[in-house]
Amino acid sequence: MKTSEKTATKKTTVKDKDLAKKIKPSVVKETLDKNTKSAAVKKTTTANKSETKTKAKPAASKNLRDLFEDSLKDIYWAEKALTKALPKMAKNATAPELKKVFENHLKETNEQIDRLEQIFKLIGKKAVAKKCDAMTGLIEEGSIIMEETEIGDVRDAGIIAASQKIEHYEIATYGTLYAFATALDEDDVSRLLLETLKEEKNADVALTQIALAHINIDAADKIEK
Repeated sequence: MKTSEKTATKKTTVKDKDLAKKIKPSVVKETLDKNTKSAAVKKTTTANKSETKTKAKPAASKNLRDLFEDSLKDIYWAEKALTKALPKMAKNATAPELKKVFENHLKETNEQIDRLEQIFKLIGKKAVAKKCDAMTGLIEEGSIIMEETEIGDVRDAGIIAASQKIEHYEIATYGTLYAFATALDEDDVSRLLLETLKEEKNADVALTQIALAHINIDAADKIEK
């Protein structure tokens, strides 16, 4: 290394040491604290964004009774929609016993609608139907399955699958409504809801028995070998 280069390096090192001496420890600590706080604020802001709750609508339920009544309107619409969907399922079914299940459940559905109207009367409310998006989707799925399956065992298997999704939704709904009514000390309402809940469970069992008895097996035989 040349003498001039050594001298320049030495001067730079001396300047760095002098600068380090001039920076007070308190200033260094203050800078570190600011950086730490900044990182903490940034982390908290990110966490708050991920935990932001959905803003409630002006007409949102304020208590369990409100939620109960709103749910009744929902299932009331759903049952009425089913009175139009069940005949279509029965018409597209091939197995006589499957047709029979849909025909019987249509009668039960009409009785369930009557029960819901009794419940509205018991709680002093007008029977009003509120569109059920869940049931709309389930019924639509059933229609699509019928279009995408050949008539016979395969379509029957598809119809059963779609129907049981509907039954499971109704079982969940009536089970919840029964729990709500019980918590609200609506004994007569609870009794009516429990009656419907049992019917939905029985319909689900009937569909399972038919599927396992032969429809699923017969549909499996349609697989090309």
